[in-house]
Amino acid sequence: MNPPARLRIFIVDDHPLVREWLGSLLRLQPDLEVCGEAGDPVHALAAMTAAPPDVAVVDLSLEHGSGLELIKDLRNQLPAVPVVVLSMHEEISDIERALRAGARGYVMKRESTSQIVTAIRQVHAGKIYAEASVLAALAERMVGRSPEENTASPEVLSDRELDVFRRLGEGHSTRRIADDLRISLKTVQTYYARIREKLGLADASELIRAAVRWQEGKKP
Repeated sequence: MNPPARLRIFIVDDHPLVREWLGSLLRLQPDLEVCGEAGDPVHALAAMTAAPPDVAVVDLSLEHGSGLELIKDLRNQLPAVPVVVLSMHEEISDIERALRAGARGYVMKRESTSQIVTAIRQVHAGKIYAEASVLAALAERMVGRSPEENTASPEVLSDRELDVFRRLGEGHSTRRIADDLRISLKTVQTYYARIREKLGLADASELIRAAVRWQEGKKP
């Protein structure tokens, strides 16, 4: 009798060392194998469209593109491929956005290596995976949310607006943001205007200060 086929895993992370580490870990599992990897959403989506994996492992913060947008593209174009997020972001708002985008699992990079393996197996079985504390926090967040969101909070921003806001807070120039997200300078400026309007910021200087303060506040 032939052994059961291994689950084919595709890794998306812009750090080669992370891809190498995760690939080595998964290859040690008797039921898993790495079928491909990519460092940006464009190459990842093209490769997975050509040969869909059983599970995709995606980082949210990609230098050339957005992990959230890739998750949405996978949900729309390859709905049978479940996604596990492996990320440094630990804020509940980031986790909620990832799950709303279509991810089925969320694992933080600080967690034990066994959890990413468990997450892969569970999402392939049709389940949702996250730490119990994360699921409890998500439930509390949904129950405790007021009908009217605080309009001064970055949480009111769309996924793409928040991505632009985050990159601005990290010190990226408008040109780099445009290049990384593969959009025009005019489109970036449009996002700036939308963000300022939603957050009640008067000008570009206030926008930059707010983005830097928000990004600094997320650091441990």
